[in-house]
Amino acid sequence: MATDQPTVRRRRDPERRIEEITVATERVIAARGIEGLTHRAVAEEAGVPLGATTYHFATKDDLIAAALQRAVDRFAGYLDDWVARRPALSPEQCAVLLADAVLPGVGPQRDQQVMEFELYLAALRRPALRPIADQYTQLSRRALSHYTDPDTAAAAAAALNGISLRALANSTPPARTEAETILRRILTPNPALPTPAGSPGDNAEEPPATGAAGHDA
Repeated sequence: MATDQPTVRRRRDPERRIEEITVATERVIAARGIEGLTHRAVAEEAGVPLGATTYHFATKDDLIAAALQRAVDRFAGYLDDWVARRPALSPEQCAVLLADAVLPGVGPQRDQQVMEFELYLAALRRPALRPIADQYTQLSRRALSHYTDPDTAAAAAAALNGISLRALANSTPPARTEAETILRRILTPNPALPTPAGSPGDNAEEPPATGAAGHDA
C-alpha cells in the first residue's frame, strides 16, 4: 500500500541568493545609475521577492557596498592575470600596454566601466565605503610595482585613474597618444632624480597590495 511521503522542502542557498542580488545591483546601477538604485528595482532584476533583498541588504548603502566589493574583487583578478601574462616589461612597453588598457571601449564594456566608477565615487559621500574603495589604489600600486619602484607605481596609478575618469566623463576622451605620452613620462627613469628605493632588482621589500582604472587590455 502506498504511503504518503513527507514533503521535502528545498533549502535556498543564502550565498547564491546574495550573489544573485549583488549581480542584479550592478546591472541596475549600469542601467539607471546609483540614483536609480532601489531594493524593488534590484528584486525585479534578480527575479527574487522584495523581502529577499531587504533581508540580506537592509539599506541601499549595503547594496552599494556589496557591488563595490564585487567590482574590486573582479579588478584584483584582472590585474593578477594581466601581470601573470606580462612578467617583465620595459618602461616603453608598459606605457604602450597601459594606454591600451586604460582607455574605455564601447557598448557593454564601457557601461561596465561607468558602473564601476560610479561605485568607486559613491565613497565620496559614504565614508563606510572608503576602505573598499582604497583597495583599488592598493591593487593598482601592487600590480605596477612589478615593473617599477613604489613611488613611480603610485604616480602611474594616480595617472591611470585620472585618465580613466576623463575618458568616461569628458565630451572628448583623451587620445591614445596623449595617454601613452603621460604614462611614458611617468614610467621612464629620470636621471635628474635620485634612484628610488625599491626599484626592480633592489632587495627592498615590495609594498602591500591598486579604478577604478579602466581594465580592458
